[in-house]
Amino acid sequence: MDIQSLNALLRAVSSGKTSVANAAEKLKNLSMEDIEYAHIDHNRSLRKGFPEVIFGEGKTADQIIGIMEKILVQEHVLLVTRVSPNKADKILPHFPEAEFYNDAGMIIWKKDTIPILGKGEILVISAGTSDIPVAKEAYLTAKAMGNEVGYLYDVGVAGIHRLFKHKELISNAAVLVVAAGMEGALPSVVAGLVDKPVIAVPTSIGYGASLGGLAALFAMLNSCSSNVAVVNIDNGFGAGYMASMINRV
Repeated sequence: MDIQSLNALLRAVSSGKTSVANAAEKLKNLSMEDIEYAHIDHNRSLRKGFPEVIFGEGKTADQIIGIMEKILVQEHVLLVTRVSPNKADKILPHFPEAEFYNDAGMIIWKKDTIPILGKGEILVISAGTSDIPVAKEAYLTAKAMGNEVGYLYDVGVAGIHRLFKHKELISNAAVLVVAAGMEGALPSVVAGLVDKPVIAVPTSIGYGASLGGLAALFAMLNSCSSNVAVVNIDNGFGAGYMASMINRV
């Protein structure tokens, strides 16, 4: 339950449109709800401004369905990350309003249009086409959290002239998310062009010595561009979430 829903419920009680008993029933799981295989944090929207996000990897389709059913009763938007197509095929029939984004492995359910809460535009950039799934996870997360979000794909350092062609788009962004595998150089380049925060996302794309994204991670952590912050390998969700938080300040 978010602050708007809580205020609406309290106003309804105050005006007599909702009984105290009915309000109490709706509030009984305000903090947490135990469904045996999960303790659902219904209080997260009130604390953090966005509901609990379901990490789909390692969960069965039935477990995801059960958690979704409980969360969407109180929320207006719901994200499920790391969902395979097979799981999505089992989940989606239960939630007609939900959409599955195969390229990002995400399910997004929303009750109505998401209002824009961000103060500027977030720009998501991928170094290569192979980095798009991670970049798309960041893009969809930031969109679902109420931001104007743009994207720019396949502009890595192997052909750096492709990036410079979009310098105005890059300069106009309030926050930038840059996903890169291989040697992970692109976030430093982008950060050197702007006076905005750049969130670097190392991806697990690359040949053997990339060590599943560790080479990109170490390079980004050692960036000489001072406006770079780094999230975990393949963590597009975390990058999109952080970009959204920054964009609200």
